[in-house]
Amino acid sequence: MTEPEKRAPRLVALCMLGCLLFNYPILALFNVPGALLGVPILYVYIFTAWVVLIALMALAVERGGD
Repeated sequence: MTEPEKRAPRLVALCMLGCLLFNYPILALFNVPGALLGVPILYVYIFTAWVVLIALMALAVERGGD
């Protein structure tokens, strides 16, 4: 298998994870009144999930098919 062929399943799985994390049922769990350091909980969740997905994608691309 070539390098992109080894990497593709991981990136597809990360895409599906992103779709799950940013879909209605999960977002509804964090849509509560309250704030963390003055930032609404929903916003904290969205930006945290976004950063985690980017980090996982960078890790998957850098590691390749190891």
